[in-house]
Amino acid sequence: MDSNIRLKAAAHRRAMWVTALVFATAIATGLLVTDCGGRSNNNHANGASTSSTGQAGSNGNEPVLAAQTVTAAALTPVPAPIYGVTVDDISELPAIIESLQRLARKPTARIVFDETVGPAYYRKAAIAMSEVSYLMGEILDSAYVRRISVSGYLNRTTRYLDSMGDIVHIWEVGNEVNGEWLGTTSSVVAKISGAYDLVKARGKVTALTLYYNEECWSRRSNEMFTWAQANIPARMKQGLDYVLISYYEEDCNDLRPDWPTVFAKLAAMFPNSKIGFGEVGTSDPARKAETLQRYYTMKIDQPNYIGGHFWWYYREDMVPWTLPLWSVLNTAIQTP
Repeated sequence: MDSNIRLKAAAHRRAMWVTALVFATAIATGLLVTDCGGRSNNNHANGASTSSTGQAGSNGNEPVLAAQTVTAAALTPVPAPIYGVTVDDISELPAIIESLQRLARKPTARIVFDETVGPAYYRKAAIAMSEVSYLMGEILDSAYVRRISVSGYLNRTTRYLDSMGDIVHIWEVGNEVNGEWLGTTSSVVAKISGAYDLVKARGKVTALTLYYNEECWSRRSNEMFTWAQANIPARMKQGLDYVLISYYEEDCNDLRPDWPTVFAKLAAMFPNSKIGFGEVGTSDPARKAETLQRYYTMKIDQPNYIGGHFWWYYREDMVPWTLPLWSVLNTAIQTP
């Protein structure tokens, strides 16, 4: 397992312990709200935005959690470009909402659904977050895929669809699917193709995240394009709504790939899909600002390129919004 995957798994477990303690305390003290929602100052659709200094929208109000009802109406498609961030811990929800709400462009928050809990754990938080951002749901992080059976993975997908199909805009049916640490290829393919079919059967939007590993794979058969060409079913190559790339430079000898060439090749393999980054980041504090700025301002001359990026460390780096890296992100997403 790559160093980044170990770091992701460890950080995710720590986040879940913190969240569990927060929820337990709230229940014990009677502070846990019965439902929650929020008000967005993004107004991305009508062109309004906040400033790069992080000031709130025109009315200057702080985020408000309130009772919220979500209907089963069709969700608004996520517009391009996508300004993605990853939320792997839903504790301190008001601070998360404020951080998302204050961004100058309406973000897409990618929620990492923890391997040990069910969808009821996330629904109220997701409703609140949906007021200030679009949502992408990661059915299961790659670090845990080998621990669950095919039937377990598909049952998990069904349960999340049943509970959150009216909230989540994009469903990530597989994460870093060509990674060597996910288990046997046959089981991975059965999981992601089965999840894809379940999501598509409900008319929902699908995403698949590949792991870019040029010259840093352990087995050549797991090289991203080799694996994708050999193992992703034809119906998915033609029908996936989004095909995204996860990449961490420190896991691949600090290689900076020729991204225009990479995405041109990806577009040829998935001609009907929107393409972009599904996960980026670095655990090195000295490199975070430069890496963040470079990826979020990257220009790729492909018609279906949507950006994305989904910085893995958003929850720890940019919540609360007063942390320095929040301003780096907010400036980057406003770059023409």
